[in-house]
Amino acid sequence: MRTLTKAFVGVTAAIGIAGGGLATAGTAIAAPVSVQQQTVSGEASVLAVVNLGLDTAHAKSWQCWLRTTGYDPGTIDGKLGPNSWKAAQRKFKAMGYYNDSIDGIVGPNTIKALQRYLNLHGANLAVDGIAGPATRSEFWDFAGTHRC
Repeated sequence: MRTLTKAFVGVTAAIGIAGGGLATAGTAIAAPVSVQQQTVSGEASVLAVVNLGLDTAHAKSWQCWLRTTGYDPGTIDGKLGPNSWKAAQRKFKAMGYYNDSIDGIVGPNTIKALQRYLNLHGANLAVDGIAGPATRSEFWDFAGTHRC
């Protein structure tokens, strides 16, 4: 019986590791509620904010620029969350640079639209949907030229 239990625990741990963590039903139930809530809200905020290398001041400038050009990014807080990216997607769509859903998710199509937009303003980026160092640098420079 003990061997069977060890095998089950070993398989459960291997599945948990392969799945990206060790969150099994037993450990999730054992954790205090406050710890679980902190983990969930912490993960959500990390996943929801995508500044693409901008610091808070540059991100605020980008948000102000979106608002000034008629696209409401929500709160000007220096955190480029879904509302900021939805505003950018709406702007890019109106310009013909973006043809995907307005979802606030910074995927390859959003990056391609950003790259097209930055190229319109003097960048010479490959429109590949990858937010590599050159795209991040151009985004930094562009956002830095627009103040609230």
